[in-house]
Amino acid sequence: MRPDDWHLTDDPREFMEWAGGFLGSRPALHTVLLTVLDALCSRGRHLYSDDVPLFGVLRGEDGRVGAALHTPPYPLHLSPVGVEGAEALVARLAGVGHGLGGVSGEHSTAAGLAVSWQRRTGAAARLVQRNRLYALGELSVPEPSPEGRTRVAGFGDRELLMRWYDAFKEAVGQSAGQGAGPWAEARIAQGGVTLWETAEGEPVSMAGVSPESAGQVRVAPVYTPAHLRGRGYAGAVTAEVSRTAVAGGAAHVLLFTDLANPTSNALYQRIGYRKVTDFAVWGFGD
Repeated sequence: MRPDDWHLTDDPREFMEWAGGFLGSRPALHTVLLTVLDALCSRGRHLYSDDVPLFGVLRGEDGRVGAALHTPPYPLHLSPVGVEGAEALVARLAGVGHGLGGVSGEHSTAAGLAVSWQRRTGAAARLVQRNRLYALGELSVPEPSPEGRTRVAGFGDRELLMRWYDAFKEAVGQSAGQGAGPWAEARIAQGGVTLWETAEGEPVSMAGVSPESAGQVRVAPVYTPAHLRGRGYAGAVTAEVSRTAVAGGAAHVLLFTDLANPTSNALYQRIGYRKVTDFAVWGFGD
């Protein structure tokens, strides 16, 4: 496979024309690429930073197809393309002088690119996180349900959502990316955050959902303050947003978990989520 089999652009709409059909053919596997691409097309390509994003489509002579998307400061995200496809992308990026701080994607593809990047650049590659992608099967609402109820967050909840979003990012080790204010405002405008609140009206947990794309919705983030965990709030609010997504016509309801967190993995499986595949995040350094 040749480096020139990867076709690059900085235009998200051009990338959508090139890769939209391919990505939509397996929406669960391509959920991150689809949701990020939709956000960039609707809200501008500088949504995540002032840096220009880069998009790539693989059209190999062997018929292999793949896609990649890089929105600095996040890692490059790559569809499953195999080791040869990953190596060809590394050579293509090196040829145009495009740097990377890391890669995320299906675990074997991400590992292949990380090894190739380290070999070509000398930058140390380290495994940062192992994630599992789940898809909802038959929803099972956790019992017993905690006291309280859900409600969709409104603009009066903006400050709360900002605090919780920053706390969530700190908890998962995510320092870069979209600011809390723009994130909260966009999600509120979309009706994209649901709160679980006690009978007294105190918010105690939240679950976000991405806008529908190619028939799929992704649940993220799910957050409960540390002192309120272990009471069933996260399971209850996740089950409710999952039910609402299905009722709204979503063909696939997805979420990612950190494989280092057995509590969340067990919780989502009890709700009815089933493994799709494993992903990995690699970081590159000196």
